[in-house]
Amino acid sequence: MNKKHPLPPFTEETAIQKIQMAEDAWNSKDPIAISMAYSEDTEWRNRNQFINGREEVQNFLKNKWTKELDYKLKKQLWTYQDNRIAVRFEYEYRNENNQWFRAYGNENWEFDDNGLMKKRYASINDLEIKVSDRRL
Repeated sequence: MNKKHPLPPFTEETAIQKIQMAEDAWNSKDPIAISMAYSEDTEWRNRNQFINGREEVQNFLKNKWTKELDYKLKKQLWTYQDNRIAVRFEYEYRNENNQWFRAYGNENWEFDDNGLMKKRYASINDLEIKVSDRRL
């Protein structure tokens, strides 16, 4: 079984490390590499979509970045306990019509003993922005 350090139970330091690793991975926009941080039977709720398993994660991410161009993400620790971490995040992207958006949200993560994320629940809202309003 593969392990993805740091492992739970998390401290503030290891929770922040796990969050930074996730941010870096998502900013790479590499669906295969990103999916390896999740358990094989991972369960997601992303907005109104329910995603199960690494293969569905990979397909979801491939589709995401065909629509969300020039994607850039920033995550911050909200809280942590034992094998769970909650984050707030924002990301910016543009669509194929060059309209920019900033997405805001929260994620609740639950990890297995090997440090792989087995549950990810994301609530996300998008806001149209002007190019001049970009922060990321």
